[in-house]
Amino acid sequence: MSRLILFNKPYGVLTQFTDQSGRQTLADFIPIKGVYPAGRLDRDSEGLLLLTDDGKLQHQLANPKAKTWKRYWVEVEGIPDAAALQRLCEGLELKDGPTLPARARLIQPPAIWERNPPVRFRAHIPTQWLEIEIREGRNRQVRRMTAAIGYPTLRLVRSRIGQWELGPLLPGQWRAIEIDTPITRTRSRSNKKSRR
Repeated sequence: MSRLILFNKPYGVLTQFTDQSGRQTLADFIPIKGVYPAGRLDRDSEGLLLLTDDGKLQHQLANPKAKTWKRYWVEVEGIPDAAALQRLCEGLELKDGPTLPARARLIQPPAIWERNPPVRFRAHIPTQWLEIEIREGRNRQVRRMTAAIGYPTLRLVRSRIGQWELGPLLPGQWRAIEIDTPITRTRSRSNKKSRR
């Protein structure tokens, strides 16, 4: 059995357990030894982060060749039109090469927590939430994709990785599940804790 941690990473928290500059890390929220992030989430992004004590599982979850779908809720500056969304869905040319086709659509603002600190908006410029799903994990990829179509990202929340969803977890909360390999089988035992 392997342990998998589902964590709602708050804004401003590093996806590592130590930092010499005194910034918030996973150690401020997750008091479990021997688990490590399976993939990353930028410091200025929020939402679902997976951690595990199984090295093979960690590699499988983080390996870009696995092409695991990841879902993001993205608040952008401006209101993308159908042509802009189509560019995301067809794939974009970024500085490090073309992206795989994504899934993208306009959505209503999701029922989530207020960000701390709040997002800084520009007066007289509307904003819009998108749901974007990608199968890659390049550095700051979603932000670079929305910038490439002319709509800068203001806020980014990851809500799903593969079969695992953020669910009701609030920022700083986590729950643990035990899973068999292959990773498609899960057991019902869970734990939930919040440290603020």
